[in-house]
Amino acid sequence: MNLDLYLPAIQSRDADAFAAWMAAVEPRVRGSLRSFAAVVDVEAVLQETLLRVWQVAPRFVPDGEPDGLARLAVRIGRNLAVSEVRRIRARPAEDLDALLLEEETHDDAPPDPLLRERIRVCHEALPDKPRQALDARLRGGGGASDADLAASLAMRLNTFLQNFGRARRLLAACLAKHGIHVDPELEA
Repeated sequence: MNLDLYLPAIQSRDADAFAAWMAAVEPRVRGSLRSFAAVVDVEAVLQETLLRVWQVAPRFVPDGEPDGLARLAVRIGRNLAVSEVRRIRARPAEDLDALLLEEETHDDAPPDPLLRERIRVCHEALPDKPRQALDARLRGGGGASDADLAASLAMRLNTFLQNFGRARRLLAACLAKHGIHVDPELEA
C-alpha cells in the first residue's frame, strides 16, 4: 500500500491521518536504524524523525514514486542517527562488527581479552532489574520498541527506561574503576 494516500490529509494538518501514517511507517523507519541501536538511543531518534516529518510535511513535494513521505522519514532518521553518532564519536553496529572481525583476522591486532573480561565482570555486577533492561535492549537490537521490551519484562515503560539508564551509568562507572573510560554521556 502506498502510504502517500495519507499525504493530502497530513499536509492539511490532520492529526488522525498522521497517526495512521505513523503506525504504518514506524516499523520501516525503526528497521532502517537497526545498525545504530548499540550506540544511539533509537527510540529518541525515531521520535525526533516523526516530529520532523510532521513539521516538513506541508512543504513536501512528492517525486512521483510510491511512499515518498516514508522514504523521506527513513532518510531523516538515518541522517539524525549519523549526526548523533558523530556527536558522541561512536560507530554504528555494522562498523563495530566489521572492526571486531578485522581485529580477529589480523595477527598483529588481536581482540582485547582484558577489555571483554572487564565488560563481562561489570555486566554481571549490575543489579538484577537494570541488567534485565540492558539485556533486553541489546537483544532487541533496535528492532523492538522500548514499550514492547518493557512489556516483555513486565515493567512499565518509565520503569524500564529508568532501569536502562541506571544500567548504563553503573556499567560506565564500573568500567571507569578499571581504567576504561567511556563517553561521558553514558555516565550522566
